[in-house]
Amino acid sequence: MPLHSASIDGETWRFDGLAALLACASPPRSGDELAGIAAGSAVQRVAARIALADLPLAAFLAEELVPAERDEVSDLIRRQHDPAAFAPVASLTVGGFRDWLLSAAADEAALAALAPGLMPEMAAAVSKLMRNQDLVAVARKCRTISRFRSTIGLPGRLSGRNQPNHPTDDSFGIAVSLLDGLLMGSGDAVLGVNPATDSVADYVRICRLLDDLRGRLEIPTQCCCLGHVTTAIEAIGLGAPVDLVFQSIAGSQKANEGFGVTLALLAEAQEAAQALNRGSVGRDVMYFETGQGAALSADGHHGVDQQTMEARAYAIVRAHDTLLVNSVVGFIGPEYLYDGKQILRAGLEDHFCGKLLGAPMGVDICYTNHAEADQDDMDTLLVMLCAAGVNFVITVPGADDIMLNYQSLSHHDLLFARDSLGLRPAPEFEAWLQKVGLADAAGRLRDAAQPAAPDTPLGRELARLALPGGAG
Repeated sequence: MPLHSASIDGETWRFDGLAALLACASPPRSGDELAGIAAGSAVQRVAARIALADLPLAAFLAEELVPAERDEVSDLIRRQHDPAAFAPVASLTVGGFRDWLLSAAADEAALAALAPGLMPEMAAAVSKLMRNQDLVAVARKCRTISRFRSTIGLPGRLSGRNQPNHPTDDSFGIAVSLLDGLLMGSGDAVLGVNPATDSVADYVRICRLLDDLRGRLEIPTQCCCLGHVTTAIEAIGLGAPVDLVFQSIAGSQKANEGFGVTLALLAEAQEAAQALNRGSVGRDVMYFETGQGAALSADGHHGVDQQTMEARAYAIVRAHDTLLVNSVVGFIGPEYLYDGKQILRAGLEDHFCGKLLGAPMGVDICYTNHAEADQDDMDTLLVMLCAAGVNFVITVPGADDIMLNYQSLSHHDLLFARDSLGLRPAPEFEAWLQKVGLADAAGRLRDAAQPAAPDTPLGRELARLALPGGAG
């Protein structure tokens, strides 16, 4: 195992192997400290970054962090690597790669061509040498577009996942919450419910509820019940209207086994969903969720830092026809990301690595109530991610998910971001908002005091339910 070293003020710091070097070069985070792999001091962290900056990118081709012979994610990463795509940066060090990414030569076309040649560990390594603004500047140049009934990731667009969760999966509660988000322009990424249970019957009912509302309101978007992938496969066999198949994933085989999934199972699910042929503008049917700390919490991190393990999960994303992937950046808890500063940094890292690797990246900008974070931290991360060109964010009523018991963004936060930063919904969804009277010709959302057009499906549905904003 190669020994890496750097000297500061006459003291030489040594790092035994790539995993140790990457862990010590990482910005401070509680998960790496919990795992016992973090740098012991700021000086050691700087020394690790000096050594990492001088490391050839090609070193990642020679040394596997997790041997492919016993890890199918490592095997996938090895098989995905495209030497021809890698060639333009093959002679660079990690530090030189950072400089190239920030240069004018690394434009949108160059970054798109490079993505198949990059290993996730390379993306993770260079992110450790970057300031927050560097992560924003490079991610903004990466474009990852995906399609099902709406087109996600176009320039100047910001989509929202409308998340109408309910603590008992009550159908009326889900419907009212969903309409609340639609009235504020959220839902062009997906209408997605986290079910309170993982029963097949509940999954099928929620799928039919969402699809019925989508169809009656003629919304050009997609629906997803975020149950386990095996539940989705069984529901498809029962005739459920499944648009997207959801699954949480991580960066190692052992961690994914903790989620009850394998790469073969994910491929089976994709094939089943695509056989339904439900998309109107595309066939991207997979929805993945990730998060720093997932591999560590499953004891599947193999001594690798949590941010690098997170980047490895994006290899799975790009192996599938993926419409959406998001890091639930602060959801796993302060054991892995302690406070607002660590959550902010992790969110920018995840988005940067995902986009650099060609993943259609969104972020659930969130935190748990026992973390040292608040909504001001989420506001900051939202604005920075919008500047970085994030594909979508997740919104819930009042920023408070009453089923999962964590804090996310509110529908109003999505409105703020679009209005303040000049961003628009997905084009198909924007046209629908205008058609039903929720937005004007310029794409601005209507005043809350103005009713939805009474002769539209939305206006009639609001009137039937006697909800605010209806014409009846």
